[in-house]
Amino acid sequence: MFIGHFAPALIAAARPRAAGLGTLFVAAQLVDIGFAILLIPGIEAMRIVPGITAMNPMDLHHMPYTHSLLGALIWAAVFGAVVWFATKRKEAAIGAALVVASHWFIDLIVHIPDLTLYGMPPKLGLGLWNHPLAAMPLEILLIGGAFLYYLRRTAAPQRNWRLWLLAGLLVFAQAVDWFGPKEPAYSLAVPATMLFAYALLAGTAAWAGANRQLAVR
Repeated sequence: MFIGHFAPALIAAARPRAAGLGTLFVAAQLVDIGFAILLIPGIEAMRIVPGITAMNPMDLHHMPYTHSLLGALIWAAVFGAVVWFATKRKEAAIGAALVVASHWFIDLIVHIPDLTLYGMPPKLGLGLWNHPLAAMPLEILLIGGAFLYYLRRTAAPQRNWRLWLLAGLLVFAQAVDWFGPKEPAYSLAVPATMLFAYALLAGTAAWAGANRQLAVR
Protein backbone atom coordinates (compact mmCIF):
# COMPACT_ATOMS: atom_id res chain seq x y z
CA MET A 1 0.00 0.00 0.00
CA PHE A 2 1.34 3.42 -0.98
CA ILE A 3 -1.13 6.19 -1.80
CA GLY A 4 -3.90 4.25 -0.06
CA HIS A 5 -2.27 5.34 3.20
CA PHE A 6 -3.31 8.91 2.41
CA ALA A 7 -7.02 8.03 2.53
CA PRO A 8 -7.29 8.55 6.34
CA ALA A 9 -5.44 11.87 5.94
CA LEU A 10 -7.99 13.15 3.43
CA ILE A 11 -10.89 12.04 5.62
CA ALA A 12 -9.41 13.58 8.77
CA ALA A 13 -8.64 16.84 6.94
CA ALA A 14 -12.33 17.27 6.15
CA ARG A 15 -13.25 17.37 9.84
CA PRO A 16 -13.75 20.62 11.79
CA ARG A 17 -10.63 21.92 13.56
CA ALA A 18 -8.46 19.33 11.83
CA ALA A 19 -4.75 19.68 11.23
CA GLY A 20 -3.75 20.87 7.77
CA LEU A 21 -3.74 18.50 4.84
CA GLY A 22 0.06 18.64 4.56
CA THR A 23 0.47 17.75 8.23
CA LEU A 24 -1.93 14.85 7.84
CA PHE A 25 -0.07 13.59 4.75
CA VAL A 26 3.06 13.48 6.92
CA ALA A 27 1.04 11.63 9.58
CA ALA A 28 -0.18 9.08 7.04
CA GLN A 29 3.36 8.04 6.11
CA LEU A 30 5.18 8.89 9.35
CA VAL A 31 5.81 5.21 10.06
CA ASP A 32 7.47 4.77 6.66
CA ILE A 33 9.33 8.07 7.01
CA GLY A 34 10.72 6.79 10.29
CA PHE A 35 11.56 3.48 8.63
CA ALA A 36 13.47 5.21 5.82
CA ILE A 37 15.42 7.29 8.33
CA LEU A 38 16.26 4.25 10.48
CA LEU A 39 17.41 2.32 7.40
CA ILE A 40 20.24 4.77 6.82
CA PRO A 41 22.23 3.93 10.00
CA GLY A 42 21.07 0.29 9.91
CA ILE A 43 18.83 0.44 12.98
CA GLU A 44 16.12 -1.17 10.90
CA ALA A 45 16.82 -3.27 7.83
CA MET A 46 15.41 -4.60 4.59
CA ARG A 47 16.69 -6.37 1.50
CA ILE A 48 15.54 -6.80 -2.08
CA VAL A 49 14.34 -10.31 -2.88
CA PRO A 50 12.74 -10.46 -6.35
CA GLY A 51 9.57 -12.54 -6.25
CA ILE A 52 9.09 -12.42 -2.48
CA THR A 53 5.61 -11.09 -3.30
CA ALA A 54 3.84 -10.63 -6.60
CA MET A 55 3.87 -6.83 -6.29
CA ASN A 56 6.78 -5.85 -4.07
CA PRO A 57 10.36 -7.20 -3.92
CA MET A 58 11.09 -5.76 -0.47
CA ASP A 59 11.92 -8.22 2.29
CA LEU A 60 11.10 -6.06 5.33
CA HIS A 61 12.70 -8.40 7.81
CA HIS A 62 13.69 -6.04 10.65
CA MET A 63 11.55 -3.02 11.53
CA PRO A 64 10.56 -3.36 15.20
CA TYR A 65 10.53 0.37 15.98
CA THR A 66 8.27 1.50 13.16
CA HIS A 67 6.16 -1.43 12.00
CA SER A 68 5.24 -3.02 15.28
CA LEU A 69 1.82 -2.05 16.60
CA LEU A 70 3.44 -0.73 19.77
CA GLY A 71 5.94 1.27 17.76
CA ALA A 72 3.24 2.75 15.53
CA LEU A 73 1.21 3.78 18.58
CA ILE A 74 4.24 5.48 20.10
CA TRP A 75 4.90 7.37 16.84
CA ALA A 76 1.21 8.32 16.83
CA ALA A 77 1.29 9.61 20.41
CA VAL A 78 4.43 11.66 19.81
CA PHE A 79 3.12 13.15 16.58
CA GLY A 80 -0.23 13.93 18.20
CA ALA A 81 1.59 15.73 21.01
CA VAL A 82 3.58 17.77 18.49
CA VAL A 83 0.39 18.74 16.64
CA TRP A 84 -1.32 19.70 19.92
CA PHE A 85 1.68 21.83 20.93
CA ALA A 86 1.68 23.55 17.52
CA THR A 87 -2.08 24.11 17.19
CA LYS A 88 -3.50 23.91 20.73
CA ARG A 89 -6.42 22.02 19.16
CA LYS A 90 -7.33 18.71 20.74
CA GLU A 91 -9.30 17.63 17.68
CA ALA A 92 -6.30 18.25 15.40
CA ALA A 93 -3.97 16.29 17.68
CA ILE A 94 -6.30 13.31 18.04
CA GLY A 95 -7.03 13.21 14.31
CA ALA A 96 -3.34 13.34 13.43
CA ALA A 97 -2.51 10.58 15.92
CA LEU A 98 -5.26 8.35 14.51
CA VAL A 99 -3.95 8.88 10.97
CA VAL A 100 -0.45 7.81 12.09
CA ALA A 101 -1.83 4.69 13.79
CA SER A 102 -3.93 3.81 10.73
CA HIS A 103 -0.73 3.05 8.82
CA TRP A 104 -0.10 -0.20 10.71
CA PHE A 105 -3.64 -1.50 10.21
CA ILE A 106 -3.61 -0.74 6.47
CA ASP A 107 -0.21 -2.42 6.18
CA LEU A 108 -1.60 -5.47 7.93
CA ILE A 109 -3.91 -6.06 4.97
CA VAL A 110 -1.25 -6.02 2.25
CA HIS A 111 2.04 -7.06 3.86
CA ILE A 112 3.20 -10.65 4.03
CA PRO A 113 3.99 -11.60 7.66
CA ASP A 114 6.60 -9.00 8.58
CA LEU A 115 4.64 -6.83 11.03
CA THR A 116 4.72 -7.44 14.76
CA LEU A 117 2.77 -6.41 17.82
CA TYR A 118 5.75 -5.26 19.88
CA GLY A 119 8.88 -5.95 17.83
CA MET A 120 9.05 -9.70 18.46
CA PRO A 121 7.30 -12.69 16.84
CA PRO A 122 4.66 -13.61 15.91
CA LYS A 123 4.92 -11.81 12.59
CA LEU A 124 1.65 -10.74 11.01
CA GLY A 125 0.34 -9.82 7.56
CA LEU A 126 -2.54 -10.95 5.38
CA GLY A 127 -0.44 -10.87 2.20
CA LEU A 128 -2.64 -9.02 -0.27
CA TRP A 129 0.53 -8.00 -2.14
CA ASN A 130 0.42 -11.54 -3.53
CA HIS A 131 -2.96 -10.81 -5.12
CA PRO A 132 -2.62 -7.77 -7.41
CA LEU A 133 -6.14 -8.11 -8.80
CA ALA A 134 -7.43 -7.46 -5.28
CA ALA A 135 -4.71 -5.14 -3.94
CA MET A 136 -4.73 -2.68 -6.82
CA PRO A 137 -8.50 -2.02 -6.92
CA LEU A 138 -8.52 -1.76 -3.12
CA GLU A 139 -5.87 0.96 -3.23
CA ILE A 140 -7.75 2.85 -5.93
CA LEU A 141 -11.03 2.60 -4.02
CA LEU A 142 -9.46 3.78 -0.77
CA ILE A 143 -7.76 6.85 -2.17
CA GLY A 144 -10.50 7.61 -4.70
CA GLY A 145 -13.29 7.47 -2.14
CA ALA A 146 -11.36 9.56 0.38
CA PHE A 147 -10.41 12.11 -2.28
CA LEU A 148 -14.03 12.56 -3.36
CA TYR A 149 -15.09 12.87 0.30
CA TYR A 150 -12.53 15.62 0.88
CA LEU A 151 -13.50 17.33 -2.37
CA ARG A 152 -17.18 17.41 -1.40
CA ARG A 153 -16.57 18.47 2.21
CA THR A 154 -14.23 21.37 1.40
CA ALA A 155 -14.15 24.29 -1.01
CA ALA A 156 -11.58 26.70 -2.39
CA PRO A 157 -12.08 30.25 -3.70
CA GLN A 158 -10.27 29.44 -6.95
CA ARG A 159 -12.01 26.16 -7.63
CA ASN A 160 -10.23 22.85 -7.30
CA TRP A 161 -7.25 22.97 -9.66
CA ARG A 162 -4.68 22.66 -6.86
CA LEU A 163 -6.44 19.56 -5.56
CA TRP A 164 -6.57 18.02 -9.02
CA LEU A 165 -2.84 18.59 -9.40
CA LEU A 166 -2.36 16.72 -6.12
CA ALA A 167 -4.55 13.92 -7.47
CA GLY A 168 -2.45 13.75 -10.63
CA LEU A 169 0.76 13.54 -8.60
CA LEU A 170 -0.71 10.74 -6.48
CA VAL A 171 -1.69 8.80 -9.59
CA PHE A 172 1.78 9.30 -11.08
CA ALA A 173 3.51 8.20 -7.86
CA GLN A 174 1.37 5.07 -7.64
CA ALA A 175 1.97 4.22 -11.30
CA VAL A 176 5.73 4.44 -10.75
CA ASP A 177 5.42 2.28 -7.65
CA TRP A 178 3.42 -0.37 -9.48
CA PHE A 179 4.99 -0.35 -12.93
CA GLY A 180 8.31 1.46 -12.66
CA PRO A 181 11.73 -0.22 -12.52
CA LYS A 182 12.70 -1.87 -9.23
CA GLU A 183 16.03 -1.55 -7.49
CA PRO A 184 18.02 -4.77 -8.04
CA ALA A 185 19.53 -4.62 -4.56
CA TYR A 186 19.20 -2.52 -1.44
CA SER A 187 21.21 0.69 -1.36
CA LEU A 188 20.83 4.10 0.24
CA ALA A 189 18.96 5.11 -2.91
CA VAL A 190 15.93 3.23 -1.50
CA PRO A 191 15.41 5.34 1.67
CA ALA A 192 16.46 8.49 -0.21
CA THR A 193 13.77 7.88 -2.85
CA MET A 194 11.20 7.17 -0.15
CA LEU A 195 11.98 10.38 1.73
CA PHE A 196 11.93 12.44 -1.47
CA ALA A 197 8.54 11.02 -2.50
CA TYR A 198 6.97 11.60 0.91
CA ALA A 199 8.32 15.15 1.10
CA LEU A 200 7.05 15.97 -2.41
CA LEU A 201 3.58 14.57 -1.72
CA ALA A 202 3.26 16.22 1.70
CA GLY A 203 4.46 19.56 0.35
CA THR A 204 2.01 19.39 -2.55
CA ALA A 205 -0.80 18.43 -0.15
CA ALA A 206 0.03 21.40 2.09
CA TRP A 207 -0.13 23.70 -0.94
CA ALA A 208 -3.35 22.10 -2.25
CA GLY A 209 -5.09 22.33 1.12
CA ALA A 210 -3.84 25.79 2.11
CA ASN A 211 -6.76 27.70 0.59
CA ARG A 212 -9.50 25.18 1.31
CA GLN A 213 -12.16 25.50 3.99
CA LEU A 214 -15.05 23.32 5.07
CA ALA A 215 -17.93 23.74 2.64
CA VAL A 216 -21.15 25.26 3.95
CA ARG A 217 -23.97 22.73 3.57
